[in-house]
Amino acid sequence: MIIKGRVHKLGDDINTDDIISAKYLVSTDPKELGAHCLESIKPGFLKSVKPGDIIVAGRNFGCGSSREHAPLAVKGCGIHAVVAESFAAIFFRNSINIGLPFVESPDAKKINEGDELEIDLAAGAVKNLTQGSVYKTQPFPDFLQDIVLDGGLMNWLVAGKKKGV
Repeated sequence: MIIKGRVHKLGDDINTDDIISAKYLVSTDPKELGAHCLESIKPGFLKSVKPGDIIVAGRNFGCGSSREHAPLAVKGCGIHAVVAESFAAIFFRNSINIGLPFVESPDAKKINEGDELEIDLAAGAVKNLTQGSVYKTQPFPDFLQDIVLDGGLMNWLVAGKKKGV
């Protein structure tokens, strides 16, 4: 699975309240949540996002509460993947549950705002098309790629049952 998009750069310790403020937790609609993604720390973020863009962050992305609203907001605003030096464990799991791919890379700090990336989940490679660099990362297993392609864990389970798996 290949994901290609423009980078929106964030720092370390971006917590779930930074991603989506608690006042919006009355909804689970990804589009509604996405309309407020990162507004408390990056005003105007939504206006700069084009479908398919990629967030690149530092250490501990998605720390804080275990709410699934944070990855829903990220996906709902049009972001197709997150690359970070590291992720909070619960954000990891919640991202897979909703079909939002993530990539851990110690080289995330080398990537700049506005760079164009191509992420190959199967190969475990992040190509920075702007800088002409390639960063190795952990390949996504086939079943995780299938979950992402199906739009999340529940959709994947339903698809498997329909196929008799």
